[in-house]
Amino acid sequence: RAPGGDAVAARAAEHALRMQGKPYRYGGNTPAGFDCSGLVQYGYARAGVKVPHGTSALRSMSSPIKPRHLQRGDLVFFDQEGKRSSHVGIYVGNNRFVHAPSSGKHVYIANLADAYWRKHFAGARRLLWD
Repeated sequence: RAPGGDAVAARAAEHALRMQGKPYRYGGNTPAGFDCSGLVQYGYARAGVKVPHGTSALRSMSSPIKPRHLQRGDLVFFDQEGKRSSHVGIYVGNNRFVHAPSSGKHVYIANLADAYWRKHFAGARRLLWD
């Protein structure tokens, strides 16, 4: 990651946290509505880094890290509905992440220790950029 990347990632997490309560919208990447990768894209854009929309694109521009090395702004991926890494959230610290869950729900903070998220956890990754 570029120099100062940790600060940028922390800012991205802050911007995403401010979107709590905003509605889920498939394909959305604005406060009018977010899908999971749209929330990541929005948070990082507000912090000054352009990242792609889509979980597979985010995976391709990030590198795996051990969950114990998670830092604010890192990405956490989950397998849902039989699809590999089909859901993503932004790690915010204290074993928690912010995400846009699914249709009919709103952006909220979840805990990685919750049984559902533990079961579906597919890995932690750190975004790389120049």
